[in-house]
Amino acid sequence: MEMLSYSNVQIGVDYYPEHWDESLWEADMQLMKDTGVKVVRVAEFAWSRLEPVEGSFDFAWLDRAIDALHRYGLQVVIGTPTATPPRWLTTGYPDVLPVFADGQTFHPGVRGHRCYNSGSLRKYGTRIINKLARHYSSHPAVIGWQTDNEFGMVDCHCDRCNKAFRGWVQDKYKTLEHVNAEWGTVVWSGEYSDWQELTVPYGGSPFQNPSLLLDFQRFQWDSVVKFQQTQIDVLRAECPDHFITHNFHSYPQRLDMYAVGAELDVASFDYYPNTSPDKQATTPYSGALSLDVTRGIKRRNFWIMEQLSGPPGCWMPMWRTPYPGFIRAYAWQAIARGADTVVHFRWRSAVAGAEQYWHGLIDHSNVPGRRFAEFGRLCYEVNALADKLKGTELKHEVAILHSHEQKAALDIQPQAEGMDYYENIKLYHRILTKLGIGCDVIQAGEPLERYKLVIAPSLYLLSEELAAQLEAFAIKGGTLILTNRSGVKNINNICLMQPLPGMLSRAAGVWVKEYDPVGGDVHTLLDGQGNTFECSQWCDLLAPVTAEPIAWYNDDFYAGTAAVTVNSFGKGQVYYFGTHAEEGYWFMLLAGLADKLSLLRFAGLPEGVQATVRSGENGSFLFLLNLSKAEQTVKLDKPYRCQLTGAVRYGPVVLAPYGVEILGTEG
Repeated sequence: MEMLSYSNVQIGVDYYPEHWDESLWEADMQLMKDTGVKVVRVAEFAWSRLEPVEGSFDFAWLDRAIDALHRYGLQVVIGTPTATPPRWLTTGYPDVLPVFADGQTFHPGVRGHRCYNSGSLRKYGTRIINKLARHYSSHPAVIGWQTDNEFGMVDCHCDRCNKAFRGWVQDKYKTLEHVNAEWGTVVWSGEYSDWQELTVPYGGSPFQNPSLLLDFQRFQWDSVVKFQQTQIDVLRAECPDHFITHNFHSYPQRLDMYAVGAELDVASFDYYPNTSPDKQATTPYSGALSLDVTRGIKRRNFWIMEQLSGPPGCWMPMWRTPYPGFIRAYAWQAIARGADTVVHFRWRSAVAGAEQYWHGLIDHSNVPGRRFAEFGRLCYEVNALADKLKGTELKHEVAILHSHEQKAALDIQPQAEGMDYYENIKLYHRILTKLGIGCDVIQAGEPLERYKLVIAPSLYLLSEELAAQLEAFAIKGGTLILTNRSGVKNINNICLMQPLPGMLSRAAGVWVKEYDPVGGDVHTLLDGQGNTFECSQWCDLLAPVTAEPIAWYNDDFYAGTAAVTVNSFGKGQVYYFGTHAEEGYWFMLLAGLADKLSLLRFAGLPEGVQATVRSGENGSFLFLLNLSKAEQTVKLDKPYRCQLTGAVRYGPVVLAPYGVEILGTEG
């Protein structure tokens, strides 16, 4: 059978053979095959079954499961099992367990109970991964590996992390004099006179030095990267023909996904769009952002390693069951935004354990129902279009810059009530999506040559290199949008003694006379046409130098003061937002820029409908997704051929609730 690469467009499921009586396996796999499933993820939580006691390995059950999957034409991704260290390991080697800032231990029996700097975890984790990799390196069903599961920040304060952090700081700053200078430890008599005085931030106090707290987060990011690298090294050596991925989750993520993703072949995401009725106005757009963020990790197509299959629940009350069409539509949304493989969690709802009510495709009854029938339709459609969609990508002219360091620094010292870095990015991205403008979400500092418009939110920490890159982008003809709280600090979280927006003042053509952290108080903006809009969170009182004001505050003691400006800079333009304007203002501004810059877009989308284009050698494919419960009508600007039915579409297209149209211009 032909080997499937990670770039194939296909549907999969997460399956846990160790949870089910072996008499169920064959029937499950036959149904998977009949339904059109192509790939199965296994074993990411199975360490205690793979190594029941220290040094005694049992792969026989997994051999039987993978052999059976292979007989049914199913290919396999194996998860390394380090997210759930077994009890023999945590009992015999307690250094595996993280320690919280208050000194309490993260006890076993759950998941994620592992300190990334534990010597025992690295030793025994590497051992079992090595044995798994050697054992399955030549198995014809196995195509790839997932490292661990949903890496996150555990904020471990154990002795090993304390020593490792001290060494990390020594490597970065070399001398205590440099540490004291870069962290500003003279404040509150916090200066270090001996390396042994430098520790992790014990106690969890919010009054800790912000530079220390930011570097402690950076240290943790590096710890995860190094921990994962020990696994990647083994897998690359033993399984050179297999791909390696990791399943990121729950955005915004404190973990630096770009650092963790750097050595992976493909990024993956665990996607659980919210089914609750009161979330339906926002879920399609926050979900679109999550998918675009995932695509930006490697700046190429990705996998969904866990896709919603039923109502989640367990440690929280259960969500509403997915409305008819919801499962299919959101899987197609993932594909439309760059997912090549969508793996559904899970095949069957668990009958035991903490995730009993995190529902799978088949309920506890073991009787396939409405949701499973919808999943079957999805599999059929994806398999029918797989060859056409293979190799297609998204190509955009707009980017939003995203930074884990900015988010971390702004979380350490919240600037104003209700001001949230990622929530503000959601607004900008949502407007672009509603306007039908494709957008990449990329790490700040990545190349910008392909873009006409770049939105750079709250560059609170600013380096000379990033400031120079953004200046160069505008000088060469790019349009740059900056927002308030930019240029406030250097990269070590120390305030800069210069007028805001600091090193970006020349490009913005403006400086900040004063600011007012208005938080949730609502103020008004007045534009040049006499329109008024609400604004909140923050008000920079702007003094234009070379910039032209395009909106002014309309109330308070700074009524008439510039709030939004635009500056001609080189061949391009730089906009500066001194406040957080409401959606209507952003909609007007970005729609105008779309026309001015001739941005590629699909105009006239109804609320809840999204349009995305994937292009490649087989042509361009327009995805129209109605992610709402209301029937919607979309006007087409030219004839298209429906890829699901073969019919020619022109004029208005009616999309049923959670309806999907995939329209092609082939050739």
